Order: sequence, then C-alpha cells, then structure tokens
Amino acid sequence: MSIMTTPGELTGDYVLDTTRTRIGFVARHAMGTKVRGQFEEFEGGVHLDGADPSQSSARLTIQARSIQTRNRRRDKQLGSTFLGVDGHPALTFVSTEVRQSGKTRFEVTGDLTMRGVTKPVTVDFELTGAENDPQGGFRVGFKASITINRNNWGVNWNAATRVTVSPKVTLELDVTAIQQS
Repeated sequence: MSIMTTPGELTGDYVLDTTRTRIGFVARHAMGTKVRGQFEEFEGGVHLDGADPSQSSARLTIQARSIQTRNRRRDKQLGSTFLGVDGHPALTFVSTEVRQSGKTRFEVTGDLTMRGVTKPVTVDFELTGAENDPQGGFRVGFKASITINRNNWGVNWNAATRVTVSPKVTLELDVTAIQQS
C-alpha cells in the first residue's frame, strides 16, 4: 500500500476487511516460551476525519470463541476458562478519543471490554498505507500493538496460571479497512 499525501483523502467511513486484517496476541509462559494466537471472527469500523483527526472514531467486536493458537485443547481452555465465552461471547473496543501524534501516527483511546469488565486503554496506531484497489474501492492500512495486564480484566483461570503464564499479553493489530460509498 502507498500512503496518500493529503489527510483529506482519507476522510470517510470504513469497515474492516476481515480477509486482510489480523488481530493477534502473544503471551509468555514462565518457562520463557511464547504462545501466539489470533482471533478468526471479528467485525468493526472506522470513521476517519482527515481535516480533524480528533473527530475520528473506531469500534471493534471480536468473537471470543474464535480464538486460535494452533492447539484445539488450548483454544477451548482459553475460550472457556480464561475468556468465559459462555457468559461473555465478545471482546469489544470503542474509541472515546483520537489524537494525531505524528504525520502517520495516532493515539486512539477507548474502552476495552473483556469478561464483562471495561477498562480504558490507549493504542498507538500507525497509518501504513492507503490506495485504490483493483475493484475500485479505497483501502487504508494501520498497524498497532499494546501490552495489557490480563488480570485487570479478570482473564485468568486459577492461582497456578497467575504464576505460570505472564499477566502481560501483547495485542497485535494489522488492519485493512475499506471505504464505504
């Protein structure tokens, strides 16, 4: 993707391209090994205001049951015991503030909800590109990562996992969104 030169060209409403977007995570075990995974089912949208980025907004809904770590047993345990999918089927993020922090960087503050607990977070996004696609649509790309303490949202199984699995989890977002007509 190439980056557009004028922010005004980005103004509009967008939906996530779920085939080109990755929402992943990395957690570390006490042994030093990392578990990487991602969520397969999600939807979201963005309103971009190129003239006044503070008027921009974002929303994301992730189906907790769609967690994938390439180990079915672990996926089932993460979904049921850590994320509590039966009582809390979705993780959500809704922005409350957007601030431009550089030419292609934005700080997006919002409410992250997991297991029924809502906490504010600030995510640093970088605009990675914008271009017309072969089908005549206009796409933008962003990437971001944020490290959270999962215990703040009650994402835990038992006392042993508080020790064997790091409370720090890095969420990774590689987003492509398509402008709506």
